[in-house]
Parts: sequence; C-alpha cells; structure tokens
Amino acid sequence: MTDDRPIPMRMPNVVEEQPGTKYWCRCGRSAAQPFCDGSHKGTDYEPIEVELTETKRVAWCTCKRSGNAPFCDGTHARL
Repeated sequence: MTDDRPIPMRMPNVVEEQPGTKYWCRCGRSAAQPFCDGSHKGTDYEPIEVELTETKRVAWCTCKRSGNAPFCDGTHARL
C-alpha cells in the first residue's frame, strides 16, 4: 500500500517542549507543523494526542512516516 500523505519536511522538528497536551499532525497537511491545525478534516487521519508531564527535548517527526510516531525514528533519511 502506498502512503500518499504529503511529506512536510525530511528532517525532525527538534524543540524543547513545555508540559501540556499536544496534538501531532498525522495527515501531513497542517500549516502548523508538526502540530494539527484541523487540515485532516475529510481524510482518514486523526492527530495523535501527546501528554507531556515535564519539560523535555522532543524530536517530532515531520515526514509522517516514523515507526515511532509522533517521534522521529530516522525514517526521513530513507525517503
């Protein structure tokens, strides 16, 4: 099966995140990458809810192909 989702970037978005609830874009259409902006409406994709309980450095997947979504696992290097 071919994954036809857009690939917003071919590198992770590495940031220091504050505690709270984040909604990672799974469809690849969001203009607010790596987070959801509602652009998935009408697709089969829903965002992934992530609850961070402490400040931490996170490598968000932005190629949307990670086997460890929503976090980067290096898959972008093989695309």
